[in-house]
Amino acid sequence: MTTTTTRFVQIAACAAAALLAVAASGAAAQGVGSVITQAVFNSMLPNRDNSQCPARGFYTYDAFIAAANSFPAFGTSGGSAELIRRELAAFFGQTSHETTGGTRGSSDQFQWGYCFKEEINKATSPPYYGRGPIQLTGQSNYQAAGNALGLDLVGNPDLVSTDAVVSFKTAIWFWMTAQGNKPSCHDVILGRWTPSAADTAAGRVPGYGVITNIINGGIECGVGQNDANVDRIGYYKRYCDMLGAGYGSNLDCYNQRNFAS
Repeated sequence: MTTTTTRFVQIAACAAAALLAVAASGAAAQGVGSVITQAVFNSMLPNRDNSQCPARGFYTYDAFIAAANSFPAFGTSGGSAELIRRELAAFFGQTSHETTGGTRGSSDQFQWGYCFKEEINKATSPPYYGRGPIQLTGQSNYQAAGNALGLDLVGNPDLVSTDAVVSFKTAIWFWMTAQGNKPSCHDVILGRWTPSAADTAAGRVPGYGVITNIINGGIECGVGQNDANVDRIGYYKRYCDMLGAGYGSNLDCYNQRNFAS
């Protein structure tokens, strides 16, 4: 191969790589990445790589965007910029609480999301204890998520805490998927859920609070004001403020019966 030919091949390869990079960044900018940019992600989760956090280095922006791109309706289909931003604030509000390393009552309480990637004591339904941003828990959830994603998460649950893209995918899958008598978190935050008569009788009303009920209602809902609800709401409000979205109504589930009752 001549020197001229070699140079041409090298230039062509560089141009192709540049085009791929532009295409990748363009895809992100057209979807969730148009709201959650790298800079916004870093500002929302300023301590995720803190040396005190066991998950440091795990939850990357690129992993989030790759996972989000597998769910085209996530963070893009609200019908208005307001609802799109509110959904993303709600998703990060709930998952930040699930993975928080913050100290309740401290001035920076709501700046420690994504500090953990797995349950601290690993005591809930082992080996299917909480992992990832949503803290996926229980064999049935690992089975359902694995089936949806085409992965054997029952046979290899550690994928959720060792592969960041898979980890984010399980969280977004849970967010987007209705299960049993529970609506999807996605439909709730976009105002697409209409409570049934049973929901109304149980005090379950549209709003951020019923998402908490979907995620952990058996422990946190119907028991009056509690620190976990306060933490979830605090993260949500911080992100709404950062993204320029209104909070909506019914932020807590203090007086809601859980979906299993």
